Amino acid sequence: MKRLMLTGFALVSLVVGPAKAADLKPAPAPVYTKAPVMAPVFSWTGFYIGLNGGYSWGRTSSDFRITDTIAGVTGVTAGSASRNINGWLGGGQIGYNWQTGTWVLGIETDIQGTGQKGTVSFATPTICPVGVFIAPVPCSTGSGSVEQKLPWFGTLRGRVGFTPAATWLLYATGGLAYGEIDTNATFTSASAVPGGPVTLTSTSASSNTTRVGWTAGAGVEWAFYGPWSAKLEYLFMDLGKVNTSFAGPGPFTLMTTSSRITDNIVRAGINYRFGGSSAVGY
Repeated sequence: MKRLMLTGFALVSLVVGPAKAADLKPAPAPVYTKAPVMAPVFSWTGFYIGLNGGYSWGRTSSDFRITDTIAGVTGVTAGSASRNINGWLGGGQIGYNWQTGTWVLGIETDIQGTGQKGTVSFATPTICPVGVFIAPVPCSTGSGSVEQKLPWFGTLRGRVGFTPAATWLLYATGGLAYGEIDTNATFTSASAVPGGPVTLTSTSASSNTTRVGWTAGAGVEWAFYGPWSAKLEYLFMDLGKVNTSFAGPGPFTLMTTSSRITDNIVRAGINYRFGGSSAVGY
């Protein structure tokens, strides 16, 4: 009996075992998901260096004073005149930007060579001695010109800007300005007693000085390829007043010119950035 029961269990196992094994399915292969790719973020942060060129519409406004010892005239204003000192300019710049969010802070310095120059002409009123004289004393008049040049200037400025788009920067800028002003003056006097011959006397003088003033403006910059960016900028510059004194001819013992130099500058430039991000693919 036991043998018959064991034999039955064995037969059942042989039939049921393979059937259950057939119902078993292999476990599916694990599925791996990739981490999301973060979009690149463009940054203006870093040092940069570049070149620029443009044109400048300058202005010199001058007052002319004379001293005539014979006529007893001291420091009299002989006249005022204004003149353009326009010209091309070119130079280079270097700076650093720091970006936080959409805001960009920076500092920049540049140096420019220019062809700016202009000439102002003036004439003095006729000056006659006052009082009673035994012998006739000549009356005097004069005319002259003052040529001024701005051979170079530089600036040291802060920049504050924001980015309406990743590779575009709009900014305001301002700070220190300095430059060399060369002055060349000539003056001719004409003296004569009533009814007598006219005596002409001429003199000339030159001077150069470095003036310090201020500048302010605005610009736009575009990162167009890799580390390269292009910019367009406007600056107003005020170098203050330049005073030049020189000995005058004839009775005019001293001539003094006082000129204020201002400038309107438009220039385009290109920069190469170190650090930050590339404009292509960021």
